[in-house]
Amino acid sequence: MNEHSSFYFQSYEQWRHAITVRCNINLTPEYARARIHALSDPNDLHTQEFAAKYGDAYLKQVVAWFTRAEQST
Repeated sequence: MNEHSSFYFQSYEQWRHAITVRCNINLTPEYARARIHALSDPNDLHTQEFAAKYGDAYLKQVVAWFTRAEQST
């Protein structure tokens, strides 16, 4: 089991709550698009670090959640 598995959010609702309530980030379509763009860039250092730490599957899940947030806000 991955040592970071307790960090992973298991649902969109958990993830959205962490972003909007715990981190106090306004999850606007513009913010979501910016995060999707950054997380989809394999040359972005932060994206590389995220993928190395949490894995490609979780990276894709987070991008999917940002895409859902962009479409629902």
